[in-house]
Amino acid sequence: MSDELTTTLRELAQEHETPPTIPGAEIRRRAVRRRTRRRGAVLAGGAAAAVGVLVFALTANVGGQTTEERAIPADTASSASQASPVSLVGTADLARRLLTVAGRELPISSGTAEGFTPQGRMTVVAKYRTKRMPADGMGTGKDMGGEYEVTLPWVIELRTPDNRTNYVVAMTYNESAPGRLDATHGWIGLRSVDAEWLYEQLRPGEVLVVEGTATSTESSS
Repeated sequence: MSDELTTTLRELAQEHETPPTIPGAEIRRRAVRRRTRRRGAVLAGGAAAAVGVLVFALTANVGGQTTEERAIPADTASSASQASPVSLVGTADLARRLLTVAGRELPISSGTAEGFTPQGRMTVVAKYRTKRMPADGMGTGKDMGGEYEVTLPWVIELRTPDNRTNYVVAMTYNESAPGRLDATHGWIGLRSVDAEWLYEQLRPGEVLVVEGTATSTESSS
């Protein structure tokens, strides 16, 4: 019985033994190593954060440049369109009374001596399915008063070289004139079916060239 008690007491004493003492020099070396590891970790984290900020700044800067390059002011785009040969889509020959667009020849009626049709490069600036137009541009030869207007379909607004406005219109009031007679006060007149086709073809910014000399005599064709 005493032997068992002795063994038990010895085991308890071994479990509660004080761990061997570490020399002071070893404690200092361990502390230095811990500080060195912590300092390295902080430096590595700071470098990673700096790289992340630099990458973000470069990415944001590149994105800003791309946006600015793609943004073209409306007036700049219009000027480029007028200057570009690609925007030239057709020619109106006043002497032959023909407007040629996309290989198709459309009979036209242009201005009389009292209201000639301007020549040169004409830029399309707007289109109207219907538009109230002043009657003095119709060339009817009748005095209808300065305030009289008529509503016409398939109207295309043009800008002349000297920054005036002219129109391509459907001559619903005189369908027989295009190709035979110059009967407007400057407008380029088309038959209704041709005016509708042209309306669908042309886009703002595209250019028509108007050339030749109109005549008021009636064509035999």
